[in-house]
Amino acid sequence: MTDVTMSSVTAPPSAPPGRRSPLGSVLVHAALIAASIAMVYPLLWMISASVRPEDEIFASTSLWPSAVDFASYARGWFGLDVSFGRFFWNSLVVSVLTVIGNVVACSLAAYAFARLRFAGRNFWFAIMLGTMMIPYHVTLIPQYVLFLNLGWVNTFLPLVVPKFLASDAFFIFLMVQFFRGIPRELDEAAMMDGCGPWRIYWKIMLPLSLPVLATAAIFSFIWTWDDFFGPLIYLNDMNSYTIQLGLRTFVDSSSTSDWGGLFAMSTLSLVPVFFFFLFFQRLLIEGIATTGMKR
Repeated sequence: MTDVTMSSVTAPPSAPPGRRSPLGSVLVHAALIAASIAMVYPLLWMISASVRPEDEIFASTSLWPSAVDFASYARGWFGLDVSFGRFFWNSLVVSVLTVIGNVVACSLAAYAFARLRFAGRNFWFAIMLGTMMIPYHVTLIPQYVLFLNLGWVNTFLPLVVPKFLASDAFFIFLMVQFFRGIPRELDEAAMMDGCGPWRIYWKIMLPLSLPVLATAAIFSFIWTWDDFFGPLIYLNDMNSYTIQLGLRTFVDSSSTSDWGGLFAMSTLSLVPVFFFFLFFQRLLIEGIATTGMKR
């Protein structure tokens, strides 16, 4: 009779480390689906309310209206003293100029911090990072007094001009981290071919930095499009209102509020943001994934 040694006994294969059981995967997916429904429900309810009759908007929490009525869209677009298309145009102008200003100015500042050598570079970089910790409301009054003395109140200039002066430290820091991941050998090779700092920035850094530039552009557009506080402070004329100020005019605490028009125009206001994000989605994901990583 042969002896069976312990070495000849093979253990059953074990599950790969980190792999969930089928029951665990089902529970995780169920929790994620429930959380997704909870987050998207207000948006779906707003879209549903925009096509309901006025007297049924707050009568039910169901997503299915008893009747579809698009009168709220016509009433919201033409119901104010100024057409809502004017608000769309104002928001588009401010948002596009803000995107251009942030991308151009912040990329130049980031290129200087990441690639150029100048006196006090680390000190000014630390100061720039420190401005990220200052609440916007702290500098609001000095900025308002400055723009009032310049005669810029009730114009788009206070909302746009600071963006061309690299005032958003977050985007500068984001681009600095991305620029530092680009090999310096490319700069040295370009300098040997006679390129100066400007040409290196234009011919090498910008083409290789499309993901982070797209990230800055998307966040700039969304934040500016959704901004309510800035336009509220600087814009007084209804013809200069942005979308967010235009939406506020539908709600009046002292008289009747047009909730149907409000929800209809709120739904339309999401369309530009959705398509802007959809168009740059791939570059946004790539920019976030590669920022701060060595290549």
